[in-house]
Amino acid sequence: MPDWITVPVDPRLLRGALDVERTAHGIVPHRLPAWVRKQFPDPYLCRAEAQASGVRLVFRTRATAVDLDVLPTKTVFKGVPPSPEGLYDLCVDGRPAGATSVSGGNVLTVDLVTQSEHLHPGPPVTVRFAGLAPEEKDIAIWLPQTEAVELIALRTDAPVEAVPDRGRRVWLHHGSSISQGTTAGSPTTTWPALAAALGGVELVNLGLSGNALLDPFVARVVRDTPADLISVKIGINVVNADLMRLRAFTPAVHGFLDTVREGHPTTPLLVVSPVLCPVQEDTPGPLLPDFDGGTVRFRALGDPAESAGGKLTLRAVRDELARITAQRAAGDPNLYHLDGRSLYGEADAAELPLPDALHPDAAGHRRIGERFAGLVFAAGGPFAAGDG
Repeated sequence: MPDWITVPVDPRLLRGALDVERTAHGIVPHRLPAWVRKQFPDPYLCRAEAQASGVRLVFRTRATAVDLDVLPTKTVFKGVPPSPEGLYDLCVDGRPAGATSVSGGNVLTVDLVTQSEHLHPGPPVTVRFAGLAPEEKDIAIWLPQTEAVELIALRTDAPVEAVPDRGRRVWLHHGSSISQGTTAGSPTTTWPALAAALGGVELVNLGLSGNALLDPFVARVVRDTPADLISVKIGINVVNADLMRLRAFTPAVHGFLDTVREGHPTTPLLVVSPVLCPVQEDTPGPLLPDFDGGTVRFRALGDPAESAGGKLTLRAVRDELARITAQRAAGDPNLYHLDGRSLYGEADAAELPLPDALHPDAAGHRRIGERFAGLVFAAGGPFAAGDG
């Protein structure tokens, strides 16, 4: 057995979290600050922001073994078979070096239709990585992107220290469940994590499942968060929820961008419209789940004829986002636009169809992440190194 050194789970070792909640046993990383959770304690939003997409524990050590005691909260949906246990991805010096899952922890049962919740408490568990090389190295443990995780204790068989700032640019991204990566294969293979790795940037992922709704408090969070690059992928949740008509959508987009620009007046800012989603291209929301044989598929309930009166479809949203960004870019040279169908379009849908009619699978995430990196981070792209 190794001689363990117990290391406090110090918030300074966390990346990708904007806030930390201290508990009786440890800390819970959050992706939205406490003032937002207090101002708008919506259960769906609070569940999404607490899920640790993009959050990782980063440290330098010579350790050959690492134990992390955690209390995860797994979400299961009523009437749907449970998804696999969340993965903890290990990266060593920036390269994938293993993954593991653990059974146990809390289980939160959610009704997809009513969004009601019931928590079943469970015990803490230990995430273990062993057999690591004994030389000094930078370790990152990426937390599951669909689970909230209370971090209780970190144990290693060698001292731990914080990793110094490498001077890498920070990319802050806001989007929907596709950006959160709810159907990705693992935390490092959500499309934003893949794109960040290819682009050589530090990711702060504000992908919020079901909650990319142009909320003013999210705009203020983006405004106040240090970042070198910012992208906002908006539209699909507004259509899914049948939240607003075109008359409200246009000023809401302007207001969101105005707020972001208050804190980041010249930061490269990319507006990304929705990827292709056939069920909502020309049919307004709301979108509701259908349960069939233990699987879920989403269907749009709106009437296409209502789009003439301003009810939103994905096609209408894309057209308006392109118009708004073109108008604003005339006076804002660091504002850019990307049509989401260049990341996942008709040919991709034929080859890699959306399994539930709404979310891409693991292969779809890889394609979107690689496409984004090629269009946005590569030479000539809006986030190319040396630009901005």
